[in-house]
Amino acid sequence: MTSFDPLVADQLQAALPDAVIGRKIVVLEQTSSTNDAISRIASTDGLPSVPDGLVVFAEHQTDGRGQRGNRWESATGKGLWFSILLRPEIRLSDSGRLTIWAIDAISDVIRTEVGLEPAIKLPNDVQVNGRKIAGVLVEMRAQNNAPHVAIVGIGINVNQSRDDFPAELQDKAISLAMGFGQQVDRHSFAVVLLRKLDVTYRQKFMDPNL
Repeated sequence: MTSFDPLVADQLQAALPDAVIGRKIVVLEQTSSTNDAISRIASTDGLPSVPDGLVVFAEHQTDGRGQRGNRWESATGKGLWFSILLRPEIRLSDSGRLTIWAIDAISDVIRTEVGLEPAIKLPNDVQVNGRKIAGVLVEMRAQNNAPHVAIVGIGINVNQSRDDFPAELQDKAISLAMGFGQQVDRHSFAVVLLRKLDVTYRQKFMDPNL
């Protein structure tokens, strides 16, 4: 297996002082999906004790999910696979606002950090050169007498080569490295993206007086 520089939770968290998104970061070597991992943490610790803005990364997902139950391929150490637990003040029927927020932030960071020109393909994909480079999966749960809980799952192809994708996806998927022509620092990209997500989340979904 090709070696890679693993993500380090403490280093990521230290780069995000005073953030809501990223105030607590966990990096797992492997999990079924990062959305499932956050659900397990919430079940074990009790949902009220799980901080808003918890981020869980996984170096590999064995059962990553996309929209409509599609499988998300997540080659070990080649991408960014993570989920965020949030309590936005929105209705369940407005969960699409979170998807648009996330794909807008991903697109902006791809543009500014890598110089590629992404295109948004609704409902939840980001493409480069007509091929999928990132996707978002939002799962919301109603809570009694409390803000609804949202788990925002994000997958970004970062350093895959064409051969890292299954044959049936090689003409449909692309990575940042393939588009950029060289490997991308996953840690640096993750920090910039989490900062962007944090700033825009505060603007769109949080009471400025809090």
